[in-house]
Amino acid sequence: MRQPLPLLILTLLLASCTTSPTGQQQLLLFSEQEMAKLGDESFEEIKAQETLLPEGEVTAYVRCVTAPLTAQVGGDWEVRVFQSDDVNAFALPGRHIGIYTGLLGVAQDADALAAVIGHEIAHVLARHGNARVSTQMATQTGLELLSAVSGMQSRPGGDDLLAALGLGAQVGILLPFSRQQESEADLLGLRLMADAGFDPAGALRLWEAMGAQDGAGQRPPELLSTHPASSTRLAALRQALPGAQARYDQARASGRSPACRLL
Repeated sequence: MRQPLPLLILTLLLASCTTSPTGQQQLLLFSEQEMAKLGDESFEEIKAQETLLPEGEVTAYVRCVTAPLTAQVGGDWEVRVFQSDDVNAFALPGRHIGIYTGLLGVAQDADALAAVIGHEIAHVLARHGNARVSTQMATQTGLELLSAVSGMQSRPGGDDLLAALGLGAQVGILLPFSRQQESEADLLGLRLMADAGFDPAGALRLWEAMGAQDGAGQRPPELLSTHPASSTRLAALRQALPGAQARYDQARASGRSPACRLL
């Protein structure tokens, strides 16, 4: 009687496997509409919790950088700037973008800022939020199913074993998968910023500045990090730069030449 449930779950997971824009395998259990609703709700919560920067020079600058990027992907995107020292930015399903003013101290020109925003938009385009939620749900469901089928929780030491399995799932599946997403968003974002008319070399300046800010010994080992090490990230970007440069040259020749400055 126990066999149909695992088989049903396996069938569902296999049917939900897709490939990302760069050909990476990913699990998507939710529809675009469901993810957009989740993004809408999350953005409203963030706006209620954070301090919105009043309209002015900084918000106009951020929107100037964002507009050419979103024009490449289509749709109406809501852009908000939050007054905070956090060096952070994000994009959510449902077309929402949040920028923290602390980021502007690291991304010190429009090209560098475009690298961040392009990276975050790439997460949405590649459906990484869906993949993360789906993978977490599938992992949790798998552990619960294993517990129910094996009866581990009813045996001495069962909780410890489940805890060990949970740690193994976190380090072995969720975090490496997240690093893969970050690397993919780097490459997709590089193409996006170049197509919008921003100099892709700005991405190298950005991540060099990020790496310098991290400081020696301030980051966890890459194996346990959700983001690639700065050196890994920079090496991949340098390898992709010639192709992005060609896209940038084509964009400029087509008249795409954003002129965004923060005085």
